[in-house]
Amino acid sequence: MVYMWLALAIVFEVGWAIAMKQSNGLTKLWPSVATAVMYLLSVVFLSQAAKRLDVGVAYAIWAGAGVAVIAAAGVVWFKEPVSWVKAGSLALVVTGIVGLTLSRGGH
Repeated sequence: MVYMWLALAIVFEVGWAIAMKQSNGLTKLWPSVATAVMYLLSVVFLSQAAKRLDVGVAYAIWAGAGVAVIAAAGVVWFKEPVSWVKAGSLALVVTGIVGLTLSRGGH
């Protein structure tokens, strides 16, 4: 169950970041509302995951996975440039997430 909470937190983290991009600096109403709602949901689900995982591990997985997915979404949907350095750095982030997950940072 803990990883379901963490996965939901990551999904909503990615959602608020994409909505924020679409809000044009929080100047468009509905993307701005979506940003705020998804941000709050992300934090709520992260707090549920942190009940059973070490907070540092939960936060690192949440932040790292969010960074990786948001960066990939930027490349795919927003046509942001990608370089070998960017791709390699994201691979390192994913490697760190896998390592933290395997460390079983729970109670």
